[in-house]
Amino acid sequence: MSTIHIKRIYEAPEKSDGTRILVDRLWPRGIRKENAGIVFWARDAAPSNELRKWYNHDPDKWSDFRERYFAELNANPEAVAELKSHLKGRVVTFLFSSKETELNNARALKEYIEQHP
Repeated sequence: MSTIHIKRIYEAPEKSDGTRILVDRLWPRGIRKENAGIVFWARDAAPSNELRKWYNHDPDKWSDFRERYFAELNANPEAVAELKSHLKGRVVTFLFSSKETELNNARALKEYIEQHP
């Protein structure tokens, strides 16, 4: 079983991050690829642009966002399998760019992966 942490990409990389995986559909502003320490960009496992824009980090939409996002993940088993291939019992950190540190796609994705090992 993998250990999954979540962290803003704007925080400095640390050894304890393990395998660093970006879980956003868009590349974060102001981050240079060569300095990000990203092992894998799970762009295809990120929420669709439509879902991301609809949610807009509105806490009242969190439950619906998770449900819709999980449906997107269920409909895209290839992206989920590719992401899981980078986990395999490792310590990993899902990186996100949102200023919302609690109710974000990285947290939802972590929940999904833990519920669907």
